[in-house]
Amino acid sequence: MSDRLLSPIDKTTDKTSEISNLCQALEGCVLVVDDNPTNLSVLVNLLRDVGLRVLVATDGESAIEQTQYVKPDLILLDVMMPGIDGFETCQRLKANIETTKIPIIFMTALSETVDKVRGLSLGAMDYVTKPFEHEEVLVRIRTHLTIAKQRQIIESQNLDLQNEVGDRKRAEEALTIFFHAVSHDLRNPVTGLIMVLDNLIKANQNLENNIKDNIILPRTTLDRMRQSGDRQLALINSLLESHSNNVHGIVIHPQPTMIKEVIQAAIDDLQGFLEETEVDLQVPFDLPLTDIDAASVCRVFQNLIANAIKHNPPNLKLTISAQINPENMLLCEVNDNGVGLTREQSEHLFELYAQGKSQNNLNRRSLSLGLGLYICRQIVQAHGGEIGVSSELNVGSRFWFTLPIALIRQ
Repeated sequence: MSDRLLSPIDKTTDKTSEISNLCQALEGCVLVVDDNPTNLSVLVNLLRDVGLRVLVATDGESAIEQTQYVKPDLILLDVMMPGIDGFETCQRLKANIETTKIPIIFMTALSETVDKVRGLSLGAMDYVTKPFEHEEVLVRIRTHLTIAKQRQIIESQNLDLQNEVGDRKRAEEALTIFFHAVSHDLRNPVTGLIMVLDNLIKANQNLENNIKDNIILPRTTLDRMRQSGDRQLALINSLLESHSNNVHGIVIHPQPTMIKEVIQAAIDDLQGFLEETEVDLQVPFDLPLTDIDAASVCRVFQNLIANAIKHNPPNLKLTISAQINPENMLLCEVNDNGVGLTREQSEHLFELYAQGKSQNNLNRRSLSLGLGLYICRQIVQAHGGEIGVSSELNVGSRFWFTLPIALIRQ
């Protein structure tokens, strides 16, 4: 059986069905800008029939004004209009960060290539030529709505990826700081303990061979070694807790503590350093009770004392003092008469890796990662205190920090 010829009605029905099939999934809002009422009516009906929401404007100024309140997904823009034409309207829309990504399709009766190129160069995505075919308009709209949606998806995915990369980078940096902190703050007491043991071995070398391997240690030395081990274990537990609960901060457990005992513990752990470098150390008496995490504050004193020893010549005079300041905080100071610091070094000294970044450390005995003073600041701030330094070249340095006075506990 041969195919029958389509009547005009059949052809119209077939074409309408084809358009519907082409654009049945269209969603979104389209702004139609045209000063011709007939064109507006035809386009509005056509777009609404395929499920699109439609906004209308009869000139470029009102179109721009509408986009301030409602952002369409696409703009159909006539070129020849009173007032500002389509080219200038497009240029203004593309210059505005709020509307620059809205795809624009020009509707033009101009057939010259130069006019089409001009429109595309101003940022338009496409154009249709008047008088236009309905199918062409709908297909072009569908194409650019799809492209815009895919672009939004890609931009969202890129943003998520950037955030994920940033989170991973911050986690890796925090982990690096954590491991550096472990190695840095354990190095001082362990090295000090090794020096004490080396001195004991040297002192025993003059004994007779039959008792050479039997070293008798004073009870005070054994107590100090045991206490140093306890502090190292507490430090490890504190660092692990900080890393487990808050990779960007310090976890503290304040208790009423005699600050003099904390200072003495820091000195005991660094005894080997102090003896080797012949440091003249003066420690205060009759200090008040403070509300602190003893292990953490011990790290502060250890770092400040060790820094002074490492970065200055031997025979250094080192003074530790503490007093209540007008803000009812305990002001602790570690003063030395060493080589001092420049103003630039002092300004950035408590930043992460500040000493490692500095190129002006030639007058100091050794370079470091700049992690110890960063840790000190983290600990002091976790207690609600402040830390700082004042220094003068060839005169010395004054490191200070504040701690809360112990609360009265019932």
